[in-house]
Amino acid sequence: QVQLVESGGGLVQAGESLRLSCVASGSTWFANHDLEWYRQAPGKQRELVAEITRLGSTTYADSVKGRFTVFRNIAKKTLTLQMNNLKPEDTAVYYCKHPPDDWGQGIQVTVSP
Repeated sequence: QVQLVESGGGLVQAGESLRLSCVASGSTWFANHDLEWYRQAPGKQRELVAEITRLGSTTYADSVKGRFTVFRNIAKKTLTLQMNNLKPEDTAVYYCKHPPDDWGQGIQVTVSP
């Protein structure tokens, strides 16, 4: 089993930036997995925000393309989500995910107008 701990959330104004980090521990070959960031806003379903594959390619939800960047540090077993030009609609609890089904505890991101 893999343990995931997120950090870096908080309250910012629209247009500002935040960097989320997710540190993995436990039994994982970090480089051999596709890793993902999800978010869940109040009253909405959890949605995939960004993914980085084991080969290093990335994909993003249309709503965050050009503003968010996902990257990883394999040696430190850390997954990062750099979020720029934040918008109020980015307000949500953000989760990192490691296959097959390990999730972090979630971290709140709140963007004020």
